[in-house]
Amino acid sequence: MIIDFHTHVFPPQIKKNRSKYIDSDPCFAILYSSKDARLTTADELIDSMDKAGVDISVILNIGWTTHDLCVETNDYILESIARYPDRLVGFCSVQPRSFQAALDELERCAQGGIKGVGELRPDLQLLDLGDEELMTPFADMLSKHNLILLTHSSEPVGHIYSGKGSVTPEVLYPFIAVHPELTIVCSHWGGGLPFYALMPEVKKAIPNVYFDTAASPFLYSPQIYEQVATLVGGDKILFGSDYPLLAQERLIKEIESSDLPGETKTQILGGNAQRLLGITDKTNR
Repeated sequence: MIIDFHTHVFPPQIKKNRSKYIDSDPCFAILYSSKDARLTTADELIDSMDKAGVDISVILNIGWTTHDLCVETNDYILESIARYPDRLVGFCSVQPRSFQAALDELERCAQGGIKGVGELRPDLQLLDLGDEELMTPFADMLSKHNLILLTHSSEPVGHIYSGKGSVTPEVLYPFIAVHPELTIVCSHWGGGLPFYALMPEVKKAIPNVYFDTAASPFLYSPQIYEQVATLVGGDKILFGSDYPLLAQERLIKEIESSDLPGETKTQILGGNAQRLLGITDKTNR
């Protein structure tokens, strides 16, 4: 089974009225102001999955800065997983700075079958992950419903690109250390966080942390797979394409062409996600 842990879909009204949402939200504007930045619906994602041989995709939201936009787009994700229960797993978006409204939205989405929150964008959502008064109730609600937190991650060095942001290991690690009870997926290889696992205290702090491969060809050479598998274990790596930014086939081919053992490739392409999401070969619920 192949599971893509990092894809993005949007309601048709956002695809049709891109400029309206660019004017309404800075996160959306940074990511999708360019006409080359594709917006796809759930139906288009399903078509791409069929062509690429992907069995299940996790559909993520983005880090909207207002509560109302979180709710509007969460509605579409809930609708999409209801229409494709065997193909799509949904993650929702919340703005923790909306306080009780955000907690209520998490409750609503959990009741609707959401499996996690993401893609959190702490920098664009103006979140201080070290603000315990703000983040502890959020973390407690995640724990209450066994929800996974998927957060954007950024490399502290290297080239600049649209949407790179500033969610570096220096930002992520203190939050991870304070909330060891949470299951956290750090996108884009955690901005290099796995390399710090050579430090014993970091290795000890990340037993519930996973790393996805979203946009990997734009960030690292293919050697990243073997290196991270050595540092944190192949059981902590999740295939994620960042579709539609990258075609799913491209990442699948890169993983299959790596020098990893066959068993590890199987884990990365779907086995780890199956375990994390509680998916069997017969059902994703």
